[in-house]
Amino acid sequence: MAFSFKNSKGRTYFLHKRETTLKNGRTQTIYFFAKEVKDGSLDAVPAGYVVSESKNGLPVLKKG
Repeated sequence: MAFSFKNSKGRTYFLHKRETTLKNGRTQTIYFFAKEVKDGSLDAVPAGYVVSESKNGLPVLKKG
């Protein structure tokens, strides 16, 4: 089951992960929240990260 976060406005978001290739050929992992469960959903928050909420209610991952 995908990790979910309910914000202060009552909306539920699901955590996802995607690997992207940069112009210099290096790969980078991108974490993002979406309103629906899609490919790449994660079951838990990655080690070393915490979920925080921005001023407008969107969840974000922060290192901490």
